[in-house]
Amino acid sequence: MTPTTPRDSPTIPNDSAKAPDDSPTVPDDSVVPGRDRPVISARDRHRGCLLGLAIGDALGGPVEFKRPGTFTPVRDMIGGGYWELRPGEWTDDTSMALCLAASLAQCRGFDPEDQMSRYVRWLRKGYMTPRDQEDPRDVGNTTRAALRKFEETRDPWAGSTDPNKAGNGSLMRLAAVPMFFARRPSEAVEHAAASSKTTHATAEAVDACRYYAGLLVGALNGETKEALLEKRYSPVAGLWERNPLRGGIATVADGSFKRKEPPEIKGTGYVVESMEAVLWAFNKSTNFDDGVLAAVNLGNDADTTAAVYGQLAGAHYGVEGIRKEWRRVVAKHDVIVALADRLLDASEDR
Repeated sequence: MTPTTPRDSPTIPNDSAKAPDDSPTVPDDSVVPGRDRPVISARDRHRGCLLGLAIGDALGGPVEFKRPGTFTPVRDMIGGGYWELRPGEWTDDTSMALCLAASLAQCRGFDPEDQMSRYVRWLRKGYMTPRDQEDPRDVGNTTRAALRKFEETRDPWAGSTDPNKAGNGSLMRLAAVPMFFARRPSEAVEHAAASSKTTHATAEAVDACRYYAGLLVGALNGETKEALLEKRYSPVAGLWERNPLRGGIATVADGSFKRKEPPEIKGTGYVVESMEAVLWAFNKSTNFDDGVLAAVNLGNDADTTAAVYGQLAGAHYGVEGIRKEWRRVVAKHDVIVALADRLLDASEDR
């Protein structure tokens, strides 16, 4: 069943648009034989993954809810928009991603109750927001409902299984899970599914996180872009045969993003269209900057499309592949880098 409304968007004004082998297939820091590629360290890839998420969010936030073609194409960090962002400030995507990263780093493992407690601190007290102690911007309806349910029951498995709630709110924050489990791909995929179920338990949202976690593990460990974009890429042999992808996510994993262009490619809150748009931007571009701007300029759920793109592209191109001026201006740069380093150190200790 295909959702018919923006699945995880906040209420907006009426005129707004809105296994057998558990080692990575390619060791990090390696150069693929026959290719003239620079060596990118694991630390640069981890930093790029989390900073890429935040930078994508900050670039897309000012044009969130705007239909493509109704705004001047974004070319730089501009600020403004519905949320009145300062240049470099980000929205719920990064706040929740940092909550998840902090939980994994502090608990040194996957603790869903701690994760949900941190999300509630963000919702109620402004934890992990750009300016601290502020009302969070852009809380998705599905996320808000799950957090309220957790507050009432203390059960962290609060995500809706309603197919019409297949939003991208768990995909947008995913990065920290594959970063933490980068050396254990099967665990990365398993825990990515669990991380979705806390707020988004519908099959398509869960499978989006499973598949994207596999892509992120591959990128963090130096897999080639060509390999990542192959049909149903997996960092673990036979993974999707044993635990198949379902519905629209299976179609995207089969390469639907290679056969479409806008307006068929849509940067919406529906997780299938969101993932398709992200992989389209990654496939069509040859560097971080061009791809993230392509994602942003799809409009609608621009902050999330670009934040999800930024995770994969940041891991693939490394932190030095991201425009220096954007890295300099992004809010809480040092906090993000420190968390990325802690996740890397934890992954190497496991």
